[in-house]
Amino acid sequence: MSAQPPLRKRAVDNGWYDADCRRCGRLAAFLDDVSTRHPDYHCGPVPPFGDRDARLLIVGLAPGMHGANASGRPFTGDHAGILLYRTLHRFGYASATVSRAPDDGLTLIDCRITNAVKCLPPQNKPTTAEVKNCLPFLAREIDHLPPGGVILALGGLAHGAVLRCLGRRAAELPFGHGASHRLNDGRHLVSSYHCSRYNTQTGRLTTPMFEAVFEHVNQLLATPS
Repeated sequence: MSAQPPLRKRAVDNGWYDADCRRCGRLAAFLDDVSTRHPDYHCGPVPPFGDRDARLLIVGLAPGMHGANASGRPFTGDHAGILLYRTLHRFGYASATVSRAPDDGLTLIDCRITNAVKCLPPQNKPTTAEVKNCLPFLAREIDHLPPGGVILALGGLAHGAVLRCLGRRAAELPFGHGASHRLNDGRHLVSSYHCSRYNTQTGRLTTPMFEAVFEHVNQLLATPS
C-alpha cells in the first residue's frame, strides 16, 4: 500500500490560504506522488509566513521540492532561503539568519513571505493556469498591504503574478532587477532576481546586488506615502 499524504490542519482561512486546495489537478497529483516517496514532507499548499499587517510583502515563485515543500514554510530548508533569510536578518526583518524549520523560533518583523503558487510544481515550472488558480490568495495578501507598503517580487513569474492581481500590464510596470514602481495607491512594487541556487552560483545575483534591493526597500518604507 502506498503512503498517504500527511494530514494537515484543515483551513481555508477566509481566502488567505486553503490547506486542502486541489483545484490544480496536475499539482495535486504531483504532490500525491512526491508524498509517497517522501511521507515525512509537508506535500501540500504552503501557507504564507509572517505578520499579516506587515508593510513588506515578499512574493516568491513556488515551494521548492526539498525546501518549503518539505518544511511547510516559505524558503525554509532550501538553497534559496540562505541568502533571503540572511539578508532579512541583516536589515532587521528576521530574528535569525537561518530558517531551518517551522518550529525553530524564527520570527519575521514587519515582513510577510508568500509564493505566487502555493504548491510544488513539477520542475519548478507552474503553468499559466496554475498561476491564475492561485491568484485569489495572492490578491488577498496584496489588498491587505497597508498604505506605503512595499511588494518585493522575487523573479519574473512572481512579478507577473503581482501585476495580474493589480490589473496592470508588464509594459506599464516592467520587471528588472532593482526596478521600482510607485503604485496609484501610494504603495510600491520592487523587483529582484530570484535568490535561487542557479542565480547565486552563476553570479547573476550577488549578495551586494540583493542587499542593494533591500536598502531601497528600507528607503521606501521610511518615506511617508
